[in-house]
Amino acid sequence: MQREDVIRRYFRAWIDNDIEIVKQTFSENVTYSECYGPEYHGIQQIIKWFTKWNNKGKVLEWTIKRVIQQNNTIVVEWYFKCDYANNIDGFNGVTIADFDDSMRISKLCEFQSKADHYYPYEE
Repeated sequence: MQREDVIRRYFRAWIDNDIEIVKQTFSENVTYSECYGPEYHGIQQIIKWFTKWNNKGKVLEWTIKRVIQQNNTIVVEWYFKCDYANNIDGFNGVTIADFDDSMRISKLCEFQSKADHYYPYEE
């Protein structure tokens, strides 16, 4: 399996609420930094977060726009949409993920951008 396949399966695991894929994706000592501040250390914290989040929310869409790879690092540009506690929201984002030699993610950082854009200088 390639790094891009791992990322695609992981994104799909959120849509499908598939904890088994999540368990297979990350190294034991992973560091995961979400785009709005929370950081998780170790696979057990990620499992706890995933389970708790999916009790209140549902990922409606997580579309990959493009993927860039260099050595053991992959960068993914995406659009994410969810219903969390009856509030539907969506945003653009970027994930930077580092992989270990076992093809598991050892470090992941997310960055967010507003999905709605405006054009202040367009005539």
